[in-house]
Amino acid sequence: MEIEERQPVLTGLAPQGPSGRRPSVAKHVLIGLVAGSAVLGGVLVLLPSERRTAPPPSPGPVTRAGTAVGAGVPDLVALIGDHEAHLRTHPRDERSWAVLGAAYVEQGQRTATPAYFPKAEQALRTSLETKPKGNLTALEGLAALANARNDFRTGRKWAEEALKLAPKRWTAYPLLIDSCTGLGDYTASRGALEKLQGLHHGPPVLAEAAQVYWDRGWREDAVASLADATAGATAPAERATWLAQSGRLAWERGDREESLRYYEAALSNDPDQHGALAGQGRALAALGRNAEALRAYQTALAQEPDPRYALELGELYETLGERDAAQRQYALLRERVRTDAAAGVDDELVLGLFEADHGDPEDAVRRLREEWERQPGVAVADALGWALHRSEEDEEALKFATKATDKTKGGGVRSALYVFHRGQIERELGLLAPARRHIAESLQINPYFSPVLAPQARQALAALGEPPAEPLPEPKDETPTEPEGAAGPPGTAANPANPAAPRAPRRPRTARTPAPAPAPRHTASR
Repeated sequence: MEIEERQPVLTGLAPQGPSGRRPSVAKHVLIGLVAGSAVLGGVLVLLPSERRTAPPPSPGPVTRAGTAVGAGVPDLVALIGDHEAHLRTHPRDERSWAVLGAAYVEQGQRTATPAYFPKAEQALRTSLETKPKGNLTALEGLAALANARNDFRTGRKWAEEALKLAPKRWTAYPLLIDSCTGLGDYTASRGALEKLQGLHHGPPVLAEAAQVYWDRGWREDAVASLADATAGATAPAERATWLAQSGRLAWERGDREESLRYYEAALSNDPDQHGALAGQGRALAALGRNAEALRAYQTALAQEPDPRYALELGELYETLGERDAAQRQYALLRERVRTDAAAGVDDELVLGLFEADHGDPEDAVRRLREEWERQPGVAVADALGWALHRSEEDEEALKFATKATDKTKGGGVRSALYVFHRGQIERELGLLAPARRHIAESLQINPYFSPVLAPQARQALAALGEPPAEPLPEPKDETPTEPEGAAGPPGTAANPANPAAPRAPRRPRTARTPAPAPAPRHTASR
């Protein structure tokens, strides 16, 4: 396609949508692209210099936008408008196309408007066609776009292409880390972090390390690294982002009060941190402050209609007996998934979880099997296992639940939700000892992990009761005896490894105890 054929991307200003920020893996990557800059720094303004094919846009709003980027409050409207105007007269300026594409990605995230993403792809591919070789800015922009769409396989491809061209360019490594994490390749994400730490230091790298540490099960290291990132932040938007991440970590380990304090601090630094508003709702609901929780969720959704938040709010309404209000949130979830899909965003994970608990479990299994083929991450393994359980396919469900909770395969992630799912599946299969252990562990990790499922976990644990008392061992006969048929001199002890030795009879399998009726699932923040 010729450059001129792509110019409709410049028609008018970018699409309008609700104010807000769509939390995604790509957001903190864009922050991490350059130390001391927030969100747009590395991609849009402060990348290493590259050859230009045309003069840059004239000073004015763009200069002010660049200054705002350093302050953590990027003037995206000015930045987009100036680059659109510049490209109408300089259509072969590949760097400005890449900058414009990256700006569209960020604006799509900040305003929760996925219609920006096709425009971003068009601009970035135009840049790549204008300069097919060595166009690192466009490659990194395409990786960020793919991650923002939850298309981690494509994100990894573009990030690796960028690193082949410039392995010492640190800004591509956060993109690769997030792609590998989304694909469940924790070994690769840890390797990429080590290379990143060898190339660059500063708050963005500390924040990136915190997530890798958390996924590895190094909870204290993750909290400390994120605290250091927050302390080193130079802009309110940066600080707010990392405070909100700290709130999520506090929530995941069951500290409701601390989580709420972090979210409140994030909003005081940046009122547009709508992910922090949803986090507030989660923490307030756990504290029993339901009216405040509803207001927080409603405000977050009014500004950022994320399907995950709609599912959480719908399930909160259900626990309060407000079925009609819950159904309105579920309708919003379905509509938002359709809107996102039209813009290339993959919301199959949240839709599959919704269908498993509130719709068609068999449809959830179909969707999540396809998602597992595309990107076999830990979250997908958990969701697919749970959907299989809800479809009464518990033998296969346990295989996926084990993948989601196996430290050797899941990277060490400790999730109360994942462990509870596994325990419930085991209970349904009559595996009462591991079921008791895993359900108890879910409540130890986070006693408030869901207003729906945490009470169900406590009920299940009470129904399972205490482990059965084991009989005291019989006194051992100190006189050694020779097992029947064993060779050797009389009086020698039997060799336990001898295959000819008699085996102890198998203990009868414990009778299967039926699980309680399935309850709606409350999703944790992804």
